[in-house]
Amino acid sequence: MKCLLDNERRSLRQEIRSWVTNNLTTAGHGQWELDSEACRLVNRLGQDGFMAYIAPRKFGGVREEVQARDLCIIREALAWGSALADVMFGVQALATYPIVIAGNEEQKARYLPSLARGETIPAFAMTEPNAGSDVSSITTRAVRDANGYRLNGVKHFISNAGIAQSYVVFASMEPQDRTKNISAFIVDSDSPGFIVKQKTPLLSPHPLGVLAFEDCFVSQRQRLGCEGEGLKIALKTLDMLRCSVGAAAVGLAKRALDEAIAYSRNRRQFGRALAEFQATQFKLAEMATELEASRLLVYQAAWTNDQHQPEASRKSSMAKLFATEAAQRIVDQSLQIHGGNGVIAGNIMERLYRDVRALRIYEGTSEIQKLIIARSLLGKPRIED
Repeated sequence: MKCLLDNERRSLRQEIRSWVTNNLTTAGHGQWELDSEACRLVNRLGQDGFMAYIAPRKFGGVREEVQARDLCIIREALAWGSALADVMFGVQALATYPIVIAGNEEQKARYLPSLARGETIPAFAMTEPNAGSDVSSITTRAVRDANGYRLNGVKHFISNAGIAQSYVVFASMEPQDRTKNISAFIVDSDSPGFIVKQKTPLLSPHPLGVLAFEDCFVSQRQRLGCEGEGLKIALKTLDMLRCSVGAAAVGLAKRALDEAIAYSRNRRQFGRALAEFQATQFKLAEMATELEASRLLVYQAAWTNDQHQPEASRKSSMAKLFATEAAQRIVDQSLQIHGGNGVIAGNIMERLYRDVRALRIYEGTSEIQKLIIARSLLGKPRIED
């Protein structure tokens, strides 16, 4: 890891780990309490300087450009302590990055500083009822109007729906061309015709909902990049953030391994500690090995991204695929070691078992990652292109 993380980043790792130990508590599960806790976490992460890693220095960030290794370090530590804290940081980065890479100077100056301070919350609105993995099938329409556009359509499974002040929305300009005419827009939450239709509860605390755009007017200056560049912006954003999803999986898996080690040392069966049984030792060895492999893949992918290497997209998909699948196995094995105690509501393992499942789905399912990897190896265009 030393070759992938310099002294400054190792210091960041120690700082965020200490912050997690001192600040994170279990978030509430009620919807109103969830939204309040989500907003509080964003604000606190901003106040303590960690949100600044999602923006460039010129607009309130820490470095000249956003670095994948920083995001991974922070997400790994946050996920160890609280899935909700990780989600809020991850979505803040996900929904900010399109503005970082495609926004003009006015857009960056208007939005990025408050996002980097955790004073405002963004959302990334791409998924639709019939456009999940197949992002080119977006049917939300953007029709040119005087000095702007009119948006009509529905988005669902949108993180931060109802608590965000700004939404990066992807809409089709010409339905006849599935890939070349998707554009991106920044839609403020007070825009006429913008509606939060529904809040969607999940098995793990995560503010989520359904959005509707009913003749929603968006001015010309709210478009990100040029017309037709929306898909490119979205894919570049996902390529950057996917390895950080792997980092979140590493954090959850590390917590599960820590809990398994502690429990196996203290729990006695048949006159001795579980840790003394060879079967338990084998489980712990397998879990630790998968965890270490996941961490190395994640930070290799992040380093490749930071170095702007051509294989960054493939390596990010590999990291997300392996780390999230491994985390599911590690959490499951840890729960098995805990036995019946692991499935009691409120037990840390019950929480981890619910928290880990979504990682294999969002920002591209495991199956989509396999397709991206295979097509890269075969020299074929990406499935989204």
